[in-house]
Amino acid sequence: MSQIVILGSGFAALTAIRTLRKRGYRDTITLISPRPVLFYYPSLIWVPSGLRNEQDLTVSLDKFFQRYQVTYQQGNVIQLDPQARQVHTDSGTSTPFDSLIIATGARFLKKLPGIEHAFIPCEGYAPVHAYSERLAALDGGTLAFGFSANPLEPAAVRGGPVFEFLFGIDTLLRQQKRRKNFELIFFSPAQEPGKRLGEKAVKALLAEMEKLHIHAYLGHKLKSFSAHAIHTEGRDIHSDLTLFMPGVTGPAWVANSNLPLSEGGFIKADAYCRVPGFKGIYVAGDSGSFPGPDWLPKQAHLADLQAEVAAVNVLKELDNQQVVQTFKSELICIVDTFNSGMMVYRSPQRAFLTPKTIFFHWAKRFFEWYYLRKYRG
Repeated sequence: MSQIVILGSGFAALTAIRTLRKRGYRDTITLISPRPVLFYYPSLIWVPSGLRNEQDLTVSLDKFFQRYQVTYQQGNVIQLDPQARQVHTDSGTSTPFDSLIIATGARFLKKLPGIEHAFIPCEGYAPVHAYSERLAALDGGTLAFGFSANPLEPAAVRGGPVFEFLFGIDTLLRQQKRRKNFELIFFSPAQEPGKRLGEKAVKALLAEMEKLHIHAYLGHKLKSFSAHAIHTEGRDIHSDLTLFMPGVTGPAWVANSNLPLSEGGFIKADAYCRVPGFKGIYVAGDSGSFPGPDWLPKQAHLADLQAEVAAVNVLKELDNQQVVQTFKSELICIVDTFNSGMMVYRSPQRAFLTPKTIFFHWAKRFFEWYYLRKYRG
């Protein structure tokens, strides 16, 4: 009897479980995570408008674990011993494994001085809710939105949600008839923010900002934040409320893993989602640094694709077969504006951007329902 251990309870981890069972694996699957829940981060963009709340986005996994016969262990990973094939957690457990799929996600780089003055949206519900309350209490002022990358691994950036918050809050203020009281500013140290989405997408996003009278400050390295300003090497930007997405790096525990790490702090993986040099150890999603084009995204869709590949290859390896499955390099996202949206697609073969229509707003809402129904109930 073999034992597969999965670290994390996000998109990649749960997709790996579903793939393993679908492929006929019947032995033990153990999942380790801080909480037995899936939090649906993509819909945080709708919290400021009241369209979503914490309960809407937090899905208990108890019934899912029962259906898929998963043994759940609560805890934060603090160390991995790949030679002894043991995972250690802060709850005092040491869990052995035959095969391991790492899907614990990434963490934000918070090295800029004064970053506590900015709200980091993808940290969870609490900062977005706090931001929403601050916004509702303002009669007017300057709202700033920005993101940056990991300087040691430029692809380690999440810019898409910031564009969605920017355009969504512009829409919300217009619906509330308060937009004239606010100045909206977008800032980024990159000259072409969102370039991973493709050249056409960058031009379209900047054109949309100009159309909505959103000012863009680009190309100046960030120095620090303060209560009412973003300080850059080019100038200080006044801000009464700042939403900022820093670059990301690997989880903190990887420093105690003895696994190969990329320059940016992620677990190195090959095209098979396998950690080189370690039999039976795989990584999927934001924890890993994968080969591929320089625009390869950190997003849920790619995490799902990598998780499927990792699960298939784990089973191949357990059966002493050659590992051959590779993941597809693909970016798909809908940039939502609260009452409309545009879809961006990119692969090595092609890239396109659709016009902004209400259809894509509803498509994003439908996808949320469709995706989460697998885990609810």
